[in-house]
Amino acid sequence: MTEPLNPPLPCMCASLRRAARALSQIYEEGLRPTGLRATQFTILQTLSIAGEVTQGELGQILAMDSTTLTRTLTIMGRHGWIAKRRGEDRREWRMRLSKAGETQFKHALPHWENAQKHVRRQLGGELSDNAMKLTQEIINALIN
Repeated sequence: MTEPLNPPLPCMCASLRRAARALSQIYEEGLRPTGLRATQFTILQTLSIAGEVTQGELGQILAMDSTTLTRTLTIMGRHGWIAKRRGEDRREWRMRLSKAGETQFKHALPHWENAQKHVRRQLGGELSDNAMKLTQEIINALIN
């Protein structure tokens, strides 16, 4: 049996993106029965926590570029998972989970929890906790 080819990379960006892709594959597989992509689940989860936000605020929360977010929200809107209304500024849209979005989120939550437990088992509790703490520290240092 050969070892997987995953040498350490000297670039933090490349290393974190590689780790994110490896994690994403686990969540994508876990969410497959729900028809949701991991990105869509993340948006549903974020809106369930944040409530009503503008697209700009959602993009900031997720550190997501506008083009990718717009594309994903358009797909989610077609499914009826996102409710939108005009903000105070007529150019601004405020969005939140629709009833269908809440239902989809609740349906997907156990699948996400199973993926989360799988990752925690693979990493172990201490590494999992440390990874969560470290990623939040990185986000806070680079975004805030």
